Amino acid sequence: MTEPIQPSEGWNRRRFVGAMSGIAGLAALAQVSLERGALAASAQSAGYPFTLGVASGDPQPDGFVLWTRLAPHPLAPTGGGMPPKAVAVEWKVATDPAMKRVVRQGTTAALPELAHSVHVEPEGLLPDREYWYQFRYRGEVSPVGRTRTAPAKRDRVSSLSFAFASCQHWANGYYSAYRHLAEEDLDLVVHLGDYVYETGIPADGGYRRTPVPEHLREDCQTLDRWRLQYALYKSDPDLQRAHARFPWIVTWDDHEVQNDYAGVTSQQQGDIRQMRAAAYQAYYEHQPLRRSSIPTDDEMRLYRRLTYSDLAQFNVLDGRQYRDTPPCGWGEAPACDAAYDPSVTMLGREQESWLLNGLAASRSQWNILANNVMMGRLDHDGPSGDVLWHDAWDGFPAARKRVTDRFADAQVRNPVIITGDWHSTFVNDIKRDFDDPDSPVIATEFVGTSISTNGDDTVYGPYYGPMIRHNEHIRFFDGDRRGYVKCTVDREQWRTDLRMVTTVGRSDAPAYTHASFVVEDGIPGTQAV
Repeated sequence: MTEPIQPSEGWNRRRFVGAMSGIAGLAALAQVSLERGALAASAQSAGYPFTLGVASGDPQPDGFVLWTRLAPHPLAPTGGGMPPKAVAVEWKVATDPAMKRVVRQGTTAALPELAHSVHVEPEGLLPDREYWYQFRYRGEVSPVGRTRTAPAKRDRVSSLSFAFASCQHWANGYYSAYRHLAEEDLDLVVHLGDYVYETGIPADGGYRRTPVPEHLREDCQTLDRWRLQYALYKSDPDLQRAHARFPWIVTWDDHEVQNDYAGVTSQQQGDIRQMRAAAYQAYYEHQPLRRSSIPTDDEMRLYRRLTYSDLAQFNVLDGRQYRDTPPCGWGEAPACDAAYDPSVTMLGREQESWLLNGLAASRSQWNILANNVMMGRLDHDGPSGDVLWHDAWDGFPAARKRVTDRFADAQVRNPVIITGDWHSTFVNDIKRDFDDPDSPVIATEFVGTSISTNGDDTVYGPYYGPMIRHNEHIRFFDGDRRGYVKCTVDREQWRTDLRMVTTVGRSDAPAYTHASFVVEDGIPGTQAV
């Protein structure tokens, strides 16, 4: 068992607070292990502090990141019910759920500047092992969470099981899908964006018929309002259960800031730098992310790469922060030559180079792109026109082709794209060049539906359904069910199961497998099973 790191002699609360300068500095200091009592004692806040649960994420062979946030009154207008001062939080990691065989422990700071969130990165653990973890604050203990380290590259593992999800508008329905996801036997969960939505909550709670305080009814613009939005969403017990059960890998889409935004611009509000900064900070505060993702004045580094032995590599993409404004127009619009300008980018030059180089260097059997918007083409009107949806990769065809060319030229083994955003299910063959009807299939894309967004309404089936006949590479489409996607990957094949719930109008809705698909090792494209 490793003892907590002792602070240097003379360390005290005044020096701790005085050392803070800027958000990046706050995050660095929040990782410092502290002696018990190193921070001045504060009046205990009334109420249980772990109302938002616990989480873990970004598993590596020797560790992971652990998260919680102290919030005894999570929907209070400001502060979550915590005093405006730094407090000490204890944490420990054990090899048993009873937390008897402790292998790592320490004390860290929860800072008001970061909403009293805690991000701890235990290291030196064994690869491919289950661990359990727990936090303590002034005599109160958190729920026990379960997590797992990734296998080392040298370990020859036979299989990987994970689920991916996206789009969970709180007011559009219950998270019944997460109740079932938490019962699966998974190694990890990937969330592909729209974890929260920027819009205010209806007074009656929408589908949930749960009245909400008045200050939750306005749209998210400020940091305090974003914190309230995350607190509301994360108060859901089924979301908490899914977080506590598995390590998560997260990325965002648009609604964590504003619908369909691109870089620092939105169609609705123009320059959104100030709002984006507040939204990015709140995202970091409420996700199990490592300190490398702490927001700075210019960016929040979210793209990263995680490996699972030599079986799978996850390339986690950020398709929002660095993208150009769509050259042909926002949303639904005709294609245009400007989108083929090689300077136009979806990922930004640095991230795109990181992705392409990583794909070329990969020796993994399955190369996964965790992606926020659909990569496959969706021709809206067939031979009669050239209308596409330009918020997706269809608005950035030159950038998309640079990725598909790398798949082909570098002979990337088994590229598979997992995607959120669409509130519908698509299974797509990815062609090297969607402008060439004879272009070969070089990859597969699975687009998952929403957890709750759009509720039980019939929205996208009638809208997208008539378009499918113009897109022979779309192997499967389903418009208006809710659920998640389970993936089982081994040395012979990738299997995808579309797990759906019968309704989001109740939290205990039954789940079922709507359809299943297989990708064979070495054969791009998918087959229904």
